[in-house]
Amino acid sequence: MLRRIKKTKEDLQSEILSAICHPSRIKILKALQKQAMCNCEIMPLIGLEQSNLSRHLKSLEKSGILVSWKEGLRVNYHIADERIFQILDLAEKIALKNIEVAKELVES
Repeated sequence: MLRRIKKTKEDLQSEILSAICHPSRIKILKALQKQAMCNCEIMPLIGLEQSNLSRHLKSLEKSGILVSWKEGLRVNYHIADERIFQILDLAEKIALKNIEVAKELVES
């Protein structure tokens, strides 16, 4: 018997945010911002071992942020929806604002 799993909009939003909530995953997304790449091309840019990189790529792909395809032995990845960078840009602005506020508190 098939069982339907009902996910709410909030569940899906949470999956996306959870998938990008690691510094290495943000670096991966930034590396893929301009072009699709093979995991072997991403690895030296991010500085992760193959097993860790694969785990992060799988998480990003499972959440729908990345898509992949095989070409021979190579697995290529690219961004599924460029709007993910709007989320990252907003998070960066909030982080910079928080740093600014923290500096002001230290100085006062």
